[in-house]
Amino acid sequence: MTTDDEQGPELPLRATSIAAVYLVEQPDELAGAIANLKLGTGPLAIDAERASGFKYSNRAYLIQLHRTGSDVFLIDPINLSEEQSWKDLQAFANEQTWILHAATQDLSCLADVGLRPKQIVDTELGSRILGLPRVGLGAVCEQFLGFRLAKEHSAADWSIRPLPNNWLNYAALDVDVLPALAKVLEEKLTEAGKTEWASQEFNALLSFEPKAAKPDKWRGMSGIFALKDAERLAIARELWHARDQLGKKLDVSPSRLIPDSSIIAAASSKVRSKSELASLSAFSGRASRTYLDTWWEAYQAGLNSNDLPPLKVPNVGIPNHRNWPNRFPEADTRLQALKQVMSEISELNQIPAENALQPDLLRRVAWEPSDDIASQLASLGARPWQVKLVAEKIILALSQIALGTPEAS
Repeated sequence: MTTDDEQGPELPLRATSIAAVYLVEQPDELAGAIANLKLGTGPLAIDAERASGFKYSNRAYLIQLHRTGSDVFLIDPINLSEEQSWKDLQAFANEQTWILHAATQDLSCLADVGLRPKQIVDTELGSRILGLPRVGLGAVCEQFLGFRLAKEHSAADWSIRPLPNNWLNYAALDVDVLPALAKVLEEKLTEAGKTEWASQEFNALLSFEPKAAKPDKWRGMSGIFALKDAERLAIARELWHARDQLGKKLDVSPSRLIPDSSIIAAASSKVRSKSELASLSAFSGRASRTYLDTWWEAYQAGLNSNDLPPLKVPNVGIPNHRNWPNRFPEADTRLQALKQVMSEISELNQIPAENALQPDLLRRVAWEPSDDIASQLASLGARPWQVKLVAEKIILALSQIALGTPEAS
């Protein structure tokens, strides 16, 4: 096991504890880490580092673990196979309450390696409920623990090996601070009378699932609105899919192969051959020439496609609220009134309006209000504390609109 010496992470300034830091790369080291963590007390502080923007996958390339009274362990899942010690980690960690900061960022990649919490404390979400103006880990530590936490490696490529020592220092500090931070947050939530709010939000995280990818995700490309006919859209679609498949095959973030601007430029062009595509100056990117055959094949597939995409995507669910003022003025009147209600609730309770009630739920109520707003909110997924906080005020605002009173204008 690598210790806190010249071969491993050097931490000249520990944030909240004097725990040693270990880099775990072998099964026997993982077994030792589990034994040490079992000697600690309280929830399990956990974090994961990914390689977003560099790799196609969302996998964890480093997992950090710490408990009060234990050492800090930086687990390298890339070098660890499915040994018994890894299964032992799952058995231990999955029976613990976890402390995370911005849990939704890491829960999926941790679940991919079989790690799932029994309960959750999310220090970022707790900070939002407290109404903190800045909720990044560095800002919250400064607010409640009195020191700054550098975040200069948050966007690093954590897939590289070996990992630099200063990166490992950064990763260790992320979990080192969490037990102390969670304790302060618990006290602050109690003082603010928001403990139950936080508890319900933390419980909801246990069933968190990332949003499913849209079937027409390619339409999210930057600059797609420059393409005004179905044939050009078909070319862009096929190039996007070719890029996505190649990114998945190579485990490289698709945008690092060719950017969106290259796809839009190619789709907008009237090139007639592979060589013309290669000579197109706006068609750039590190894989624009090395995989030219792939791009030309996709270009031709789009050009010759009989499955032309519609210029506009049919609405699924309620219409986009940005169109309401012109197309659905009554619904927009309700929405603007309810936004004002949420602004007042936010100010009164010192909580962001989007945490008091998810904006999508507010829009759905504004679009088609039920006779029973509380039940409608609950059926849409609002937590009981949210329903109690907002339902009566929403009912009052909607009744004022229906009566045409000045307060609703």
